[in-house]
Amino acid sequence: MRTLGLQLRFLVPLLLILFAAAYVSIPLLDQLTLRWFARDLNIRGALIARTLSEAIADEPSLSRGKRLQSLFDRVVEDERLFAIALCSPEGAIVIRSDSFPRKLDCTQVSQIAARPDPRLALAGGPVHVGVHFMRGGSIIEPTLVVLHDMRFIELRSQDTRHYLIIFLVVLGALIAAITMVVAQLTWRGWVAGARAVLRGEGLVRPLYFAPPELMSVAEDLRARLRELEDDYRRKQAPQVDWNPEQLRMLLRTQLHGDQLIVVSNREPYIHELTDGEVLVKRPASGLVTAVEPVMRACSGTWIAHGSGSADASVVDRHDRVPVPPGSGEYLLRRIWLSAEEERGYYYGFANEGMWPLCHVAHVRPVFRESDWECYVRVNQRFADAVVQEASGDDPVVLVQDYHFALLPAMIRRKLPKATIITFWHIPWPNHESFSICPWRTRILEGMLGSTILGFHTRFHCRNFIETVDRFLEARIEHEHSTISFRDEVTLVESYPISIEWPVLEAVAGWRPVPECRARLIERLSLPHDAVIAVGIDRFDYTKGIVERLNAVERLLEKRPEWIGRFVFVQVAAPTRGSIEEYRLFQERITALSERLNRRFGRPGYQPVYLFAEHHEHDAVMELFRAADMCVVTSLHDGMNLVSKEFIAARDDEQGVLIVSRFAGAAHELNEALIVNPYHIEETADALHRAATMPSAEQRERMASLRMTVREFNVFRWAGRMLTDAARWRLRQRIEARVERHRSD
Repeated sequence: MRTLGLQLRFLVPLLLILFAAAYVSIPLLDQLTLRWFARDLNIRGALIARTLSEAIADEPSLSRGKRLQSLFDRVVEDERLFAIALCSPEGAIVIRSDSFPRKLDCTQVSQIAARPDPRLALAGGPVHVGVHFMRGGSIIEPTLVVLHDMRFIELRSQDTRHYLIIFLVVLGALIAAITMVVAQLTWRGWVAGARAVLRGEGLVRPLYFAPPELMSVAEDLRARLRELEDDYRRKQAPQVDWNPEQLRMLLRTQLHGDQLIVVSNREPYIHELTDGEVLVKRPASGLVTAVEPVMRACSGTWIAHGSGSADASVVDRHDRVPVPPGSGEYLLRRIWLSAEEERGYYYGFANEGMWPLCHVAHVRPVFRESDWECYVRVNQRFADAVVQEASGDDPVVLVQDYHFALLPAMIRRKLPKATIITFWHIPWPNHESFSICPWRTRILEGMLGSTILGFHTRFHCRNFIETVDRFLEARIEHEHSTISFRDEVTLVESYPISIEWPVLEAVAGWRPVPECRARLIERLSLPHDAVIAVGIDRFDYTKGIVERLNAVERLLEKRPEWIGRFVFVQVAAPTRGSIEEYRLFQERITALSERLNRRFGRPGYQPVYLFAEHHEHDAVMELFRAADMCVVTSLHDGMNLVSKEFIAARDDEQGVLIVSRFAGAAHELNEALIVNPYHIEETADALHRAATMPSAEQRERMASLRMTVREFNVFRWAGRMLTDAARWRLRQRIEARVERHRSD
């Protein structure tokens, strides 16, 4: 009887909790269902508007469109479609289906559609109101009003509630039955587990103190939970609308406001002294483009090498300066390097050794003992700076790129409780290529000081895991993507990096696409019917600039009709000028451009415009919006964010993206024209296809690309890493609690 009484004490609260959960979750489920269906109805309405665009564009007079009236009446025969109407640019209804309410006008409909919950109550039931812009062939375009019948949503919500209640009842009965059976069999084990729960250790204690007959069940349960966690991590909520506020909420809730520290070689803002005045510049860097919005959202401290001529004059006595200028959303801590240190650590080991080694771009890596020693010293200086900036013993540290392969292990020795996320922005080679490095073991050991090690693609993750398997004595769990080395576990995962999607305020400040095109044509004296292709890169041999110029030459050879019309604008910011390979490469590109212009140039026309200078963000945006296509032909690249920036710039849904299959972006941007840059003929044909692609096909491709980049933005990239870090920190704290209990 005593056992039965204790069972009831446990079961009754459990059942009450289940019924309370049902009471709370059903309204939330209804709201979630409504949001899902509202989103689907908006997409469906946009599809209807796009389908009707050609018919409306072909109609010479909207007000006398009998054919359109008949078309509208046929469209609303759909059982879920209540009514449609067409509003003129002046706000008057010019065509409506017979079922469209007479009391509604365009102004009322626009106001309803702008609400968070755009529903309207009519006699037949609630309807969803959507307003969609039409492409009618004019500058000022009409709008289509779509009213969807929402009664079917209520019916589905009722069914969902019924199934949820049945599920909770069955679940409660099943839990009750299992609890009673297990309680009878293992009374003492459950008492120990309940006491552990009261001490805050119940989440893990049963796995260690369960009775012998249940140990296999406990171990199996732990394995299944691990598999579910891995599956959740890899398929985590792409439907979440990741934005700065979502990222800040993640830090407050899952990471409890823990300190965030970013470490990179390149700083997000450079202070330069020009004509006696301090000017602030943004460096040409994909890393800065991706990480800087995350820091603005999360605050914290960014540690970087201070390279500007006026950097030292604007910092405080702790070498810190608030950035961005004027808002001070986070702190920039600058590290000062001597010319010798910069030459050995940055230009030497990092960019003459690791960069060509990882990119496999047919340039031999150079490894010098002096460069390695300098690389070790600089990594240690940055590790010391992290320790100085840490306000506690367990900060979240984001280590960026190949400049700091040794840094994670150095930080781990000083801050063993820190959560260290290392993101490798460039590719990782196969183990045979990596074996060229004389200090391969030291580099791998340094990187495995990370809690989480991120790459752009699963392919790079596999390469790294195989490299560790080849050169280190470590335990690798391939199914969980983890490496255990010296009692530390590292999660190796892919996190495709992205950009910050432009906010409405920024888009409103952009010049219209026709104006951008007119300005570029006037500035370069181009033909008015010119087909303009652009390439935006640093002067780097991995970007495939030679290959794309060869493709332009082949295009003009095969199709001479493009001579006089096809123009390629290449912007290449000089970089690493002290390295001979880069100087020779820049000279080669300049000579090749001049040769093409001599061969195909005509009075008033040249096919290639080469700008060997840094362009600010506004100038790059103008080029993107003026161009007919953007060409990204990397020979080997981690991601290449230029492709995503081009997509974000084309809010007119025009333009064609040509991207190399060897860039990480090609794995996400399937609607781009994917080419092999080494195959000059294939790339030349892609240029011709892009130049002749119909506007409708461009719109379909670009709309899909923009949806991908908008959804998988930089905040989602950071959010996934920080979410994994939060779960990892929770697991470590639980394991530490268990170890303390064992020692007691």
